[in-house]
Amino acid sequence: MFGMVRPCRHRLGEKLTAQWMAHLCGLCLALRGDHGQLARIVTNYDGLLISVLTEAQAARGDAGRRTAGPCPLRGMRTASVAHGEGARLAAAVSLVLASAKVRDHVADGDGLLARRPVALAARRVAASWDRAGARTGSDVGFDTAVLLDAVDRQTGVETLAGPGTAILTVTEPTETATAAAFAHTAVLAGRPHNAGPLAEAGRLFGRLAHLLDAVEDRDADAASGAWNPLTATGTPLEEARRLADDAVHGIRLALREVEFRDGGLAHRLLVHELPNSVHRAFGTVSCAHGTGPYAPPGTPGGPGAPLPPEPPRRDRRGALAGCAVWLGLACTCQLCCGTYEDPWSGERKEGTCANCDCSGCGDCCQCCQCCNCGGEDGCCDGCDCGCDCGC
Repeated sequence: MFGMVRPCRHRLGEKLTAQWMAHLCGLCLALRGDHGQLARIVTNYDGLLISVLTEAQAARGDAGRRTAGPCPLRGMRTASVAHGEGARLAAAVSLVLASAKVRDHVADGDGLLARRPVALAARRVAASWDRAGARTGSDVGFDTAVLLDAVDRQTGVETLAGPGTAILTVTEPTETATAAAFAHTAVLAGRPHNAGPLAEAGRLFGRLAHLLDAVEDRDADAASGAWNPLTATGTPLEEARRLADDAVHGIRLALREVEFRDGGLAHRLLVHELPNSVHRAFGTVSCAHGTGPYAPPGTPGGPGAPLPPEPPRRDRRGALAGCAVWLGLACTCQLCCGTYEDPWSGERKEGTCANCDCSGCGDCCQCCQCCNCGGEDGCCDGCDCGCDCGC
């Protein structure tokens, strides 16, 4: 799983978490359905935003859902998942995005990719993902040539970049690609008038993704000698932060112009979660989950208070079945990085990476800065930050 939009389920709330997982599973299954089991490894958090935006604009959200069979990631239980053109467009974009990342790692000679036979095999995989993405994109009316062109141009732009080159020159190919993908969700949803503002939101999202990736990799790239856009252009972190904050603000303004049927999850991810991504990349805030910043410490739901335990389940699995589920959870990293149900008892548990400190953030909602709160789009669904949203 890669991507900068990695929401904490405690901030999303139960309703939006269920929607988020529906799109995550839908993307994974769309990749498997069109391109086989191996393609599922390119499932990523940012790619599923395409599926989220498509459903948020669609006249009927339930028309794009189906019931999926048991999966280890869900504790071997069925679930309602996103299905249809939005998920398939997300799959096409994810394949090309993954192809670009593979080529980038090959160019940098990262790890085993520094060995020529491994690099050659990686290039072949990347090329096959390009072709697969093009086929699926064509099926939903999206020409992935704009994405492939951006990938090809990126290499040339980076080769020519040096001290004094504007950092936005380096981010332009990414911006162009994400703008096209965001805009096509309006076409799929039958709301072509949304294409303009969504293209603007996508352009800024691509800029932000490129900047945050550069910030997070800056020290590692310096240690390994790999190319980094900030280092190569001499862009200071202060300027990168200014551009990142401007991009977040621009996305918020662009989304105000988009007509959604149910924009709750899209709004939560692109308005509330993106600032958290910026803070995480620049190391300025920790995760804030589950609690309102105005609750006194030590009170139920307040900072430092434990989450209430859920009642134990009685439908226990047998030893062999539980071991099989445990193996599936381990292989999908769910034991470390997510929320899962105990393979034997069925009790809900948190992965080891989910024990984040919630006491340091007082702006998890920011609802009075970003939207017409309380409107039909339910912009504060799943947000329990204490502000009255009456602005």
